[in-house]
Amino acid sequence: MSAPSRFFVSRLASLNVFDPLGDQVGRVRDVVVTFSPSRRPRVIGLVVEVPGRRRVFVPMTRVTSVEGGQVITTGLVNMRRFEQRATETLVLADLLERPVTVRTDDGPVEATVEDIGVEQSANRNWSVTKVFVRGGRQTRRGLLVRRRGETFTVPVEDVTGLSASVSAAEHSAVKLLESVEDLKAADLAEVIVDLAPERRQAVVAALDNDRLADILQELGDDDQAEMLGLLTQSRAADVLEAMDPDDAADLLSVLTPDRAETLLQLMTPDDAEPLRRLLSYDENTAGGLMTTEPVILAPEDTVAEALAVVRREEITAALAATVYVCRPPLETPTGKYLGMIHIQRLLREPPHESIGRYLDKAIDPLRPDAPLGHVTRTLATYNLMSAPVVDEGEHLLGAVTVDDVLDHILPEDWRDERHEVTDE
Repeated sequence: MSAPSRFFVSRLASLNVFDPLGDQVGRVRDVVVTFSPSRRPRVIGLVVEVPGRRRVFVPMTRVTSVEGGQVITTGLVNMRRFEQRATETLVLADLLERPVTVRTDDGPVEATVEDIGVEQSANRNWSVTKVFVRGGRQTRRGLLVRRRGETFTVPVEDVTGLSASVSAAEHSAVKLLESVEDLKAADLAEVIVDLAPERRQAVVAALDNDRLADILQELGDDDQAEMLGLLTQSRAADVLEAMDPDDAADLLSVLTPDRAETLLQLMTPDDAEPLRRLLSYDENTAGGLMTTEPVILAPEDTVAEALAVVRREEITAALAATVYVCRPPLETPTGKYLGMIHIQRLLREPPHESIGRYLDKAIDPLRPDAPLGHVTRTLATYNLMSAPVVDEGEHLLGAVTVDDVLDHILPEDWRDERHEVTDE
């Protein structure tokens, strides 16, 4: 089920939010937008109130349905308290009742914002497209062209005064990010590292947490630590939660023990616990290399359900290539590990069949203390994109992907030299 292509924000207020299993997460309290001088305001997420009156942020990329008087999300919800950033605007709290000027065929009209209309584009991004306003009195050549109190809807491009003013540094950062928004995270990381320190800090402040997490994962240890140092401790914890667990653990390992522990304390227990486990392993072992969030399903799940899971945008290509099948619980450490299924096998089988019928049990799982050389040989021998890591009780702890192995067998400065051409 997909979200409708457009809606007015006031209709979302107080709607219940549910996870994919139908359990209520909370209620919508606001919608977060960011403004740009050269394009429509972008809708980046929802503010959701969860039990305990805590307000958390849910990215629009996690919203799969807004209909039937409810909002459905996919994936895990970050339960850290929402903190509004300088570049973010709350529609209900900041924009409603804001005085604006509207361009009309009869000339400019002073008005007040009553509601905001948003729409999803073909690339699945959400933006503000309409503004519902209540007009004031304005005359032209002695004629009344808009009655006081009249309401009407106009394109957002015809409204001025909707956004608050931004500093020159924030404006410059937003313009830069607009010009490079189509870059891969690895290429954008290079751009940011090459910036002057002051401009780099402004750009980092303008990035959303998910995009910044992607960028940090493409940097070397020193650059990662330096960029994390530009953030408040609260935001640094949020960004670590948005990173892949193995990359976040690698980053924490290069910080001072006190700083790492402070950030772990600020993270939610569910996010911090896997990182503590990863930090307990040597970095050149299967345990130190693995991610704790591979695709894990139960044997009774269907082929169609498995294919739906691996289609999710947030799952990397390396992880989407393999489904690991276990007994509950399905969060690592899982129940008994049963076997793995390659995505190509799933594509050849009937959608209604249970995946437990197609397990590949021929590949022995890795132990967490398996050295890097053994991990590399296993992946190469069986042409794997990832390999399971289990403990002595055959519980799945995670999976090692080929890209994580490459990061450890390439020279430490490979990022600096990756665009150089040699004759060797």
